Amino acid sequence: MKRFAALLLSLLMVVSLCACGETKTSASSETKTEASAEENKTEATESVKIKAGFIFLHDENSTYDKNFIVAAKEACDKLGIEYVMKTNIPEGQECYEAAAELADEGCGIVFADSFGHEDFMIQAAKEYKNVQFCHATGTKAHTENLSNYHNAFASIYEGRYLAGIAAGMKLNEMIESGKITADQAKIGYIGAYTYAEVISGYTSFFLGARSVCPSATMEVTFTGSWYDETAEKEGANTLIADNCVLISQHADSMGAPTACETAGVPNVSYNGSTASVAPNTFIVSSRINWAPYFEYAITKAAAGETFEADWTGTIATESVLLTELGGAAAAGTQEAIDAAKAKLVDGSLKVFDTATFTVDGAAVTSYMADVDTDAAYEGDHEVIVNGAFEESTFRSAPYFNLNIDGITLLNSAF
Repeated sequence: MKRFAALLLSLLMVVSLCACGETKTSASSETKTEASAEENKTEATESVKIKAGFIFLHDENSTYDKNFIVAAKEACDKLGIEYVMKTNIPEGQECYEAAAELADEGCGIVFADSFGHEDFMIQAAKEYKNVQFCHATGTKAHTENLSNYHNAFASIYEGRYLAGIAAGMKLNEMIESGKITADQAKIGYIGAYTYAEVISGYTSFFLGARSVCPSATMEVTFTGSWYDETAEKEGANTLIADNCVLISQHADSMGAPTACETAGVPNVSYNGSTASVAPNTFIVSSRINWAPYFEYAITKAAAGETFEADWTGTIATESVLLTELGGAAAAGTQEAIDAAKAKLVDGSLKVFDTATFTVDGAAVTSYMADVDTDAAYEGDHEVIVNGAFEESTFRSAPYFNLNIDGITLLNSAF
Protein backbone atom coordinates (compact mmCIF):
# COMPACT_ATOMS: atom_id res chain seq x y z
CA MET A 1 0.00 0.00 0.00
CA LYS A 2 2.87 2.32 0.84
CA ARG A 3 4.41 1.80 -2.62
CA PHE A 4 1.07 2.42 -4.32
CA ALA A 5 0.57 5.66 -2.41
CA ALA A 6 4.08 6.79 -3.25
CA LEU A 7 3.61 6.02 -6.92
CA LEU A 8 0.31 7.86 -6.98
CA LEU A 9 1.97 10.85 -5.32
CA SER A 10 4.78 10.92 -7.86
CA LEU A 11 2.29 10.91 -10.72
CA LEU A 12 0.28 13.77 -9.25
CA MET A 13 3.08 15.93 -7.87
CA VAL A 14 3.66 19.21 -9.67
CA VAL A 15 6.68 21.21 -8.67
CA SER A 16 8.36 24.44 -9.69
CA LEU A 17 12.06 24.66 -10.45
CA CYS A 18 13.80 26.87 -7.93
CA ALA A 19 16.39 28.60 -10.11
CA CYS A 20 15.72 32.21 -11.03
CA GLY A 21 14.29 32.79 -14.47
CA GLU A 22 13.48 29.15 -15.22
CA THR A 23 10.28 28.01 -16.86
CA LYS A 24 8.01 26.08 -14.50
CA THR A 25 7.84 22.41 -15.37
CA SER A 26 6.16 19.39 -13.83
CA ALA A 27 7.96 16.50 -12.20
CA SER A 28 7.53 13.31 -14.18
CA SER A 29 8.47 9.67 -13.92
CA GLU A 30 9.62 7.09 -16.45
CA THR A 31 9.77 3.37 -15.70
CA LYS A 32 11.34 0.50 -17.58
CA THR A 33 10.22 -2.92 -16.44
CA GLU A 34 12.47 -5.91 -15.87
CA ALA A 35 11.00 -7.73 -18.88
CA SER A 36 11.65 -4.90 -21.33
CA ALA A 37 15.10 -4.26 -19.87
CA GLU A 38 15.99 -7.93 -20.29
CA GLU A 39 15.32 -7.66 -24.03
CA ASN A 40 18.08 -5.05 -24.44
CA LYS A 41 20.67 -6.63 -22.14
CA THR A 42 24.09 -7.14 -23.70
CA GLU A 43 24.73 -10.85 -24.13
CA ALA A 44 28.19 -10.66 -22.55
CA THR A 45 26.84 -9.05 -19.37
CA GLU A 46 26.21 -11.33 -16.41
CA SER A 47 22.74 -11.25 -14.91
CA VAL A 48 22.23 -8.36 -12.47
CA LYS A 49 19.18 -8.35 -10.22
CA ILE A 50 18.37 -4.93 -8.82
CA LYS A 51 16.04 -2.04 -9.58
CA ALA A 52 17.62 1.39 -10.05
CA GLY A 53 16.11 4.82 -9.44
CA PHE A 54 17.28 8.13 -10.89
CA ILE A 55 16.54 11.72 -9.87
CA PHE A 56 17.25 14.55 -12.34
CA LEU A 57 17.09 18.29 -11.72
CA HIS A 58 15.64 18.98 -15.18
CA ASP A 59 14.76 16.83 -18.18
CA GLU A 60 16.23 16.17 -21.62
CA ASN A 61 15.86 19.84 -22.58
CA SER A 62 18.87 20.47 -20.34
CA THR A 63 22.14 19.27 -21.87
CA TYR A 64 23.42 18.48 -18.37
CA ASP A 65 20.48 16.26 -17.42
CA LYS A 66 20.24 14.73 -20.89
CA ASN A 67 23.85 13.60 -20.53
CA PHE A 68 22.90 11.76 -17.31
CA ILE A 69 19.67 10.36 -18.73
CA VAL A 70 21.37 8.89 -21.80
CA ALA A 71 24.10 7.30 -19.66
CA ALA A 72 21.57 5.89 -17.19
CA LYS A 73 19.54 4.24 -19.93
CA GLU A 74 22.71 2.91 -21.56
CA ALA A 75 23.95 1.36 -18.31
CA CYS A 76 20.60 -0.12 -17.30
CA ASP A 77 19.95 -1.55 -20.76
CA LYS A 78 23.42 -3.08 -20.80
CA LEU A 79 22.84 -4.70 -17.40
CA GLY A 80 19.28 -5.67 -18.25
CA ILE A 81 17.70 -4.15 -15.16
CA GLU A 82 14.47 -2.35 -14.34
CA TYR A 83 14.69 1.38 -13.65
CA VAL A 84 12.57 4.39 -12.70
CA MET A 85 13.51 7.96 -13.68
CA LYS A 86 12.13 11.09 -12.06
CA THR A 87 12.76 14.37 -13.89
CA ASN A 88 12.32 18.04 -12.91
CA ILE A 89 13.05 17.41 -9.22
CA PRO A 90 14.16 20.68 -7.53
CA GLU A 91 17.05 21.00 -5.08
CA GLY A 92 14.75 20.94 -2.07
CA GLN A 93 12.61 18.64 0.04
CA GLU A 94 11.11 17.35 -3.20
CA CYS A 95 14.39 15.48 -3.73
CA TYR A 96 14.01 13.61 -0.43
CA GLU A 97 10.41 12.79 -1.30
CA ALA A 98 11.45 11.46 -4.71
CA ALA A 99 14.26 9.40 -3.16
CA ALA A 100 11.88 7.96 -0.55
CA GLU A 101 9.32 7.13 -3.24
CA LEU A 102 11.95 5.28 -5.26
CA ALA A 103 13.05 3.33 -2.19
CA ASP A 104 9.43 2.47 -1.39
CA GLU A 105 8.95 1.32 -4.98
CA GLY A 106 11.70 -1.26 -4.51
CA CYS A 107 14.75 0.49 -5.92
CA GLY A 108 17.90 -0.95 -4.36
CA ILE A 109 20.06 1.92 -5.59
CA VAL A 110 19.11 5.57 -6.19
CA PHE A 111 21.12 8.25 -8.02
CA ALA A 112 20.70 12.06 -8.05
CA ASP A 113 22.47 14.42 -10.43
CA SER A 114 22.58 17.95 -9.00
CA PHE A 115 24.74 19.59 -6.31
CA GLY A 116 21.78 20.88 -4.31
CA HIS A 117 20.26 17.40 -4.03
CA GLU A 118 22.96 16.22 -1.62
CA ASP A 119 21.50 16.98 1.81
CA PHE A 120 18.19 15.41 0.84
CA MET A 121 19.88 12.28 -0.48
CA ILE A 122 21.75 12.01 2.83
CA GLN A 123 18.44 12.36 4.66
CA ALA A 124 17.02 9.47 2.63
CA ALA A 125 20.16 7.36 3.14
CA LYS A 126 19.83 7.67 6.90
CA GLU A 127 16.22 6.50 6.76
CA TYR A 128 16.53 3.72 4.14
CA LYS A 129 19.65 1.91 5.33
CA ASN A 130 19.20 -1.06 2.97
CA VAL A 131 19.22 1.15 -0.14
CA GLN A 132 22.38 2.57 -1.73
CA PHE A 133 22.22 6.30 -2.51
CA CYS A 134 24.65 7.88 -5.00
CA HIS A 135 25.06 11.58 -5.71
CA ALA A 136 26.96 13.33 -8.48
CA THR A 137 29.08 16.44 -7.73
CA GLY A 138 28.60 16.12 -3.96
CA THR A 139 31.22 16.65 -1.26
CA LYS A 140 30.04 14.96 1.93
CA ALA A 141 30.19 11.19 1.45
CA HIS A 142 33.77 10.85 2.64
CA THR A 143 32.98 12.70 5.87
CA GLU A 144 29.43 11.44 6.54
CA ASN A 145 30.75 7.86 6.87
CA LEU A 146 27.47 6.26 5.80
CA SER A 147 27.93 2.83 4.25
CA ASN A 148 25.03 3.47 1.88
CA TYR A 149 25.86 7.00 0.69
CA HIS A 150 28.31 7.78 -2.11
CA ASN A 151 29.62 10.71 -4.18
CA ALA A 152 30.96 10.52 -7.72
CA PHE A 153 32.52 12.85 -10.25
CA ALA A 154 35.12 12.68 -13.01
CA SER A 155 38.26 14.53 -14.08
CA ILE A 156 36.21 16.67 -16.46
CA TYR A 157 38.78 19.44 -16.10
CA GLU A 158 40.96 17.30 -18.41
CA GLY A 159 38.18 17.24 -21.01
CA ARG A 160 37.71 20.98 -20.60
CA TYR A 161 41.44 21.46 -21.15
CA LEU A 162 41.29 19.46 -24.39
CA ALA A 163 38.25 21.47 -25.53
CA GLY A 164 40.27 24.59 -24.71
CA ILE A 165 43.00 23.39 -27.05
CA ALA A 166 40.37 23.23 -29.80
CA ALA A 167 39.39 26.81 -28.94
CA GLY A 168 43.01 27.94 -29.02
CA MET A 169 43.53 26.31 -32.40
CA LYS A 170 40.52 28.25 -33.69
CA LEU A 171 41.91 31.50 -32.30
CA ASN A 172 45.22 30.81 -34.04
CA GLU A 173 43.40 30.19 -37.31
CA MET A 174 41.57 33.50 -36.95
CA ILE A 175 44.86 35.29 -36.22
CA GLU A 176 46.67 33.69 -39.15
CA SER A 177 43.85 34.54 -41.55
CA GLY A 178 43.90 38.18 -40.46
CA LYS A 179 40.39 38.07 -39.04
CA ILE A 180 41.71 39.17 -35.64
CA THR A 181 45.07 40.24 -34.23
CA ALA A 182 46.83 38.31 -31.49
CA ASP A 183 45.79 40.83 -28.84
CA GLN A 184 42.14 40.45 -29.92
CA ALA A 185 42.07 36.73 -29.03
CA LYS A 186 39.47 37.19 -26.30
CA ILE A 187 37.21 34.32 -25.25
CA GLY A 188 33.80 34.82 -23.64
CA TYR A 189 32.45 32.31 -21.14
CA ILE A 190 28.96 31.88 -19.66
CA GLY A 191 29.04 30.30 -16.20
CA ALA A 192 26.19 29.30 -13.94
CA TYR A 193 27.45 30.00 -10.42
CA THR A 194 30.77 30.91 -8.80
CA TYR A 195 31.10 27.35 -7.46
CA ALA A 196 34.43 25.54 -7.58
CA GLU A 197 33.03 23.20 -10.25
CA VAL A 198 32.42 26.14 -12.59
CA ILE A 199 35.70 27.90 -11.73
CA SER A 200 37.66 24.69 -12.26
CA GLY A 201 35.89 24.21 -15.59
CA TYR A 202 36.48 27.63 -17.10
CA THR A 203 40.05 27.82 -15.77
CA SER A 204 41.06 24.47 -17.26
CA PHE A 205 39.40 25.46 -20.53
CA PHE A 206 41.33 28.74 -20.55
CA LEU A 207 44.63 27.01 -19.78
CA GLY A 208 44.03 24.63 -22.67
CA ALA A 209 43.36 27.52 -25.03
CA ARG A 210 46.40 29.45 -23.83
CA SER A 211 48.65 26.38 -24.22
CA VAL A 212 48.35 26.82 -28.00
CA CYS A 213 47.41 30.52 -28.21
CA PRO A 214 49.52 32.35 -25.58
CA SER A 215 47.86 35.72 -26.20
CA ALA A 216 44.38 34.45 -25.30
CA THR A 217 42.39 36.19 -22.55
CA MET A 218 38.92 35.45 -21.25
CA GLU A 219 35.88 37.22 -19.81
CA VAL A 220 33.34 35.32 -17.69
CA THR A 221 29.76 36.23 -16.92
CA PHE A 222 27.45 34.31 -14.60
CA THR A 223 23.71 33.67 -14.90
CA GLY A 224 22.85 32.45 -11.40
CA SER A 225 21.14 29.38 -12.84
CA TRP A 226 22.15 26.01 -14.23
CA TYR A 227 19.50 26.31 -16.92
CA ASP A 228 18.13 29.62 -18.16
CA GLU A 229 18.03 29.90 -21.93
CA THR A 230 17.20 33.60 -21.94
CA ALA A 231 19.97 34.56 -19.51
CA GLU A 232 22.49 32.37 -21.32
CA LYS A 233 21.63 33.90 -24.69
CA GLU A 234 21.81 37.41 -23.22
CA GLY A 235 25.14 36.57 -21.61
CA ALA A 236 26.56 35.39 -24.94
CA ASN A 237 25.30 38.48 -26.74
CA THR A 238 26.84 40.73 -24.08
CA LEU A 239 30.20 38.99 -24.43
CA ILE A 240 30.06 39.16 -28.23
CA ALA A 241 29.25 42.88 -28.04
CA ASP A 242 32.31 43.23 -25.80
CA ASN A 243 34.47 41.86 -28.64
CA CYS A 244 34.78 38.27 -27.49
CA VAL A 245 35.56 36.32 -30.65
CA LEU A 246 34.81 32.80 -29.33
CA ILE A 247 32.27 31.67 -26.73
CA SER A 248 32.14 28.72 -24.35
CA GLN A 249 29.89 27.85 -21.44
CA HIS A 250 29.14 25.98 -18.24
CA ALA A 251 25.40 26.27 -18.67
CA ASP A 252 22.84 23.79 -19.89
CA SER A 253 20.64 25.31 -22.58
CA MET A 254 21.03 26.07 -26.26
CA GLY A 255 20.85 29.81 -25.54
CA ALA A 256 24.53 30.64 -25.98
CA PRO A 257 25.14 28.38 -29.02
CA THR A 258 22.07 29.87 -30.72
CA ALA A 259 23.38 33.40 -30.10
CA CYS A 260 26.76 32.35 -31.50
CA GLU A 261 25.22 30.90 -34.65
CA THR A 262 23.24 34.09 -35.24
CA ALA A 263 26.36 36.24 -34.78
CA GLY A 264 28.69 33.89 -36.65
CA VAL A 265 30.92 33.46 -33.59
CA PRO A 266 32.56 30.04 -33.00
CA ASN A 267 31.46 28.19 -29.86
CA VAL A 268 32.58 25.34 -27.62
CA SER A 269 29.71 23.78 -25.70
CA TYR A 270 29.39 21.42 -22.73
CA ASN A 271 27.68 18.06 -22.11
CA GLY A 272 27.11 17.31 -25.78
CA SER A 273 27.14 18.58 -29.31
CA THR A 274 25.18 21.73 -30.14
CA ALA A 275 25.67 21.29 -33.88
CA SER A 276 21.90 20.96 -34.32
CA VAL A 277 21.41 24.65 -33.48
CA ALA A 278 24.89 25.88 -34.45
CA PRO A 279 25.94 23.91 -37.53
CA ASN A 280 28.28 26.64 -38.78
CA THR A 281 29.89 27.66 -35.48
CA PHE A 282 30.12 24.53 -33.29
CA ILE A 283 33.70 23.38 -32.60
CA VAL A 284 33.57 20.64 -29.93
CA SER A 285 32.09 19.72 -26.56
CA SER A 286 33.45 17.90 -23.52
CA ARG A 287 31.31 15.83 -21.20
CA ILE A 288 31.36 13.34 -18.36
CA ASN A 289 30.31 9.87 -19.43
CA TRP A 290 28.37 8.56 -16.43
CA ALA A 291 27.73 5.08 -17.83
CA PRO A 292 30.92 3.51 -16.37
CA TYR A 293 30.02 4.75 -12.88
CA PHE A 294 26.41 3.64 -13.14
CA GLU A 295 27.51 0.17 -14.23
CA TYR A 296 30.11 -0.02 -11.44
CA ALA A 297 27.78 1.13 -8.65
CA ILE A 298 24.78 -0.90 -9.80
CA THR A 299 26.82 -4.09 -10.15
CA LYS A 300 28.37 -3.64 -6.70
CA ALA A 301 25.02 -2.87 -5.07
CA ALA A 302 23.35 -5.84 -6.75
CA ALA A 303 26.07 -8.15 -5.42
CA GLY A 304 25.79 -6.68 -1.94
CA GLU A 305 29.40 -5.56 -2.09
CA THR A 306 30.85 -2.37 -0.63
CA PHE A 307 32.03 0.28 -3.08
CA GLU A 308 33.82 3.60 -3.03
CA ALA A 309 32.30 6.41 -1.02
CA ASP A 310 33.99 8.99 -3.26
CA TRP A 311 34.64 7.86 -6.85
CA THR A 312 36.50 9.79 -9.54
CA GLY A 313 36.29 8.70 -13.17
CA THR A 314 39.09 9.51 -15.60
CA ILE A 315 39.94 9.57 -19.26
CA ALA A 316 41.33 6.06 -18.78
CA THR A 317 37.93 4.77 -17.56
CA GLU A 318 36.28 6.57 -20.52
CA SER A 319 34.47 8.76 -18.02
CA VAL A 320 35.68 11.93 -19.78
CA LEU A 321 34.86 12.28 -23.47
CA LEU A 322 34.86 14.80 -26.28
CA THR A 323 32.36 14.88 -29.11
CA GLU A 324 33.44 14.66 -32.71
CA LEU A 325 34.73 17.96 -34.01
CA GLY A 326 32.25 20.33 -35.59
CA GLY A 327 32.64 22.01 -38.95
CA ALA A 328 34.03 25.19 -37.35
CA ALA A 329 37.10 23.43 -35.94
CA ALA A 330 40.47 24.55 -37.29
CA ALA A 331 42.73 22.29 -39.31
CA GLY A 332 45.03 20.21 -37.13
CA THR A 333 42.75 20.35 -34.10
CA GLN A 334 42.24 16.61 -33.72
CA GLU A 335 45.98 15.97 -33.88
CA ALA A 336 46.61 18.61 -31.19
CA ILE A 337 43.92 17.12 -28.95
CA ASP A 338 45.21 13.57 -29.41
CA ALA A 339 48.79 14.59 -28.53
CA ALA A 340 47.69 16.38 -25.35
CA LYS A 341 45.34 13.55 -24.36
CA ALA A 342 48.20 11.02 -24.55
CA LYS A 343 50.23 13.19 -22.17
CA LEU A 344 47.31 13.55 -19.76
CA VAL A 345 46.89 9.79 -19.69
CA ASP A 346 50.58 9.05 -19.06
CA GLY A 347 50.83 11.84 -16.48
CA SER A 348 53.45 13.93 -18.26
CA LEU A 349 50.95 16.81 -18.61
CA LYS A 350 49.14 18.34 -15.64
CA VAL A 351 46.20 20.65 -16.37
CA PHE A 352 46.85 22.88 -13.36
CA ASP A 353 50.64 22.96 -13.63
CA THR A 354 51.52 25.97 -11.47
CA ALA A 355 54.22 26.99 -13.95
CA THR A 356 51.47 27.87 -16.46
CA PHE A 357 49.49 30.42 -14.44
CA THR A 358 49.79 33.12 -11.80
CA VAL A 359 47.43 34.72 -9.31
CA ASP A 360 47.82 38.48 -8.83
CA GLY A 361 51.13 38.25 -10.66
CA ALA A 362 52.64 35.64 -8.36
CA ALA A 363 53.25 31.92 -8.76
CA VAL A 364 51.16 29.63 -6.54
CA THR A 365 53.46 27.43 -4.47
CA SER A 366 51.05 26.39 -1.72
CA TYR A 367 47.27 26.32 -1.41
CA MET A 368 45.00 24.99 1.30
CA ALA A 369 41.83 23.90 -0.46
CA ASP A 370 38.50 23.15 1.17
CA VAL A 371 38.43 19.38 0.72
CA ASP A 372 37.14 17.86 3.95
CA THR A 373 34.99 20.61 5.48
CA ASP A 374 33.20 22.06 2.49
CA ALA A 375 30.39 23.67 4.48
CA ALA A 376 32.88 25.73 6.51
CA TYR A 377 34.49 27.29 3.41
CA GLU A 378 37.87 27.04 5.08
CA GLY A 379 41.02 25.59 3.58
CA ASP A 380 41.95 22.30 5.19
CA HIS A 381 44.20 20.40 2.78
CA GLU A 382 47.43 21.20 0.89
CA VAL A 383 46.69 20.51 -2.77
CA ILE A 384 49.82 21.77 -4.51
CA VAL A 385 51.83 18.60 -5.05
CA ASN A 386 55.03 18.46 -7.14
CA GLY A 387 54.25 21.79 -8.78
CA ALA A 388 50.64 21.12 -9.74
CA PHE A 389 47.23 21.78 -8.23
CA GLU A 390 45.83 18.27 -7.73
CA GLU A 391 42.17 18.68 -8.64
CA SER A 392 39.61 15.94 -7.83
CA THR A 393 42.32 13.87 -6.13
CA PHE A 394 41.63 14.34 -2.43
CA ARG A 395 37.88 14.49 -3.09
CA SER A 396 36.00 13.67 -6.29
CA ALA A 397 34.10 16.96 -6.53
CA PRO A 398 36.13 19.95 -7.80
CA TYR A 399 37.73 22.32 -5.30
CA PHE A 400 39.83 24.55 -7.58
CA ASN A 401 38.62 28.09 -6.85
CA LEU A 402 41.56 30.34 -7.69
CA ASN A 403 41.03 33.44 -9.84
CA ILE A 404 44.04 33.27 -12.15
CA ASP A 405 45.50 36.12 -14.20
CA GLY A 406 44.17 36.49 -17.75
CA ILE A 407 40.55 35.83 -16.74
CA THR A 408 38.24 38.75 -15.97
CA LEU A 409 34.97 38.21 -14.09
CA LEU A 410 32.27 40.59 -15.34
CA ASN A 411 29.95 39.75 -12.46
CA SER A 412 30.29 37.47 -9.45
CA ALA A 413 27.13 37.84 -7.43
CA PHE A 414 26.21 34.16 -7.72
